[in-house]
Amino acid sequence: MSISRRSLFGLAALAAAAGCSGPEAGPAELRLVTGLAGGPYRPLGDRLAEELRRQGMPVRAVATAASVQNLTMMADGRADAGFALADSADDAVRVRRQPVSALARMYMNYVHLVVPKGSSVTTVGQLAGRAVSIGLEGSGTAVTATRVLAAAGLAEPPEIVRLNLDACIEALLGGRIEAFFWSGGVPTPALAARDDLRLLSLESLVPVLRRSFGPVYEDGTVPAGSYGAARSVRTVGTPSYLLCRNSLPAEVAYTITETLFSARDRLQAPSAPGGRLDERYAIGTGVVPLHPGAARYYRSVYG
Repeated sequence: MSISRRSLFGLAALAAAAGCSGPEAGPAELRLVTGLAGGPYRPLGDRLAEELRRQGMPVRAVATAASVQNLTMMADGRADAGFALADSADDAVRVRRQPVSALARMYMNYVHLVVPKGSSVTTVGQLAGRAVSIGLEGSGTAVTATRVLAAAGLAEPPEIVRLNLDACIEALLGGRIEAFFWSGGVPTPALAARDDLRLLSLESLVPVLRRSFGPVYEDGTVPAGSYGAARSVRTVGTPSYLLCRNSLPAEVAYTITETLFSARDRLQAPSAPGGRLDERYAIGTGVVPLHPGAARYYRSVYG
């Protein structure tokens, strides 16, 4: 993604127009909402919190069900910053008008539709009437999975189950469900450690999702060998954002954004383009406006 001074000033104007900044003092302790065990948000959030503490900022990292819960907590003031999938964030701003802003587009997530290695299921269409976990209530995975299943136009609805990742694996191998969805970086450690699972392609559904929801969905490829498969698997990709409440003071938002990039090698964010966080990639947050503090950081980088 290319960037220019004009585009950066345009982003700053857009963020300012959104009314993101205000006279409110910074929080005594920054509440950073993260995600589920086994997913990337929790360890990434813990590492970011530690880096911010090195800058003298008191931070409490809070484990959550991830995207939807994080957005709700930022919107109602129970959290100051946190992670969410782009489709959940887009819905929060465009549909629900929640007062949240972006600090950075972080990295690409890939939708994993997982079945047992020996399963007879080879396409998403074959999940009609079968037990499928779409992820926990309040998770971004559940939002994306619901849309994927709707886009697939199944002959009959699946039996929906809501489990976290570890419980999904246990239920799948125990025969209590026949497939589960997971959205995360590649490889996801809990899945990479196994040789008895297989991913289904979702390639045909990307254009269907884009027609309904726009560019928050992209073509994604899980490389061959990521989970022991000899071939790559085409699927649905959607980015992760680092966000904050609109009323977060600009100086705090600037510090978080600056720390995100100054500490990027230590943060070990999954699957960012080029293998690391990138400022040009980071400003592409769609309808979610950049917080003025974040916009000021990007202007300082590009002059």
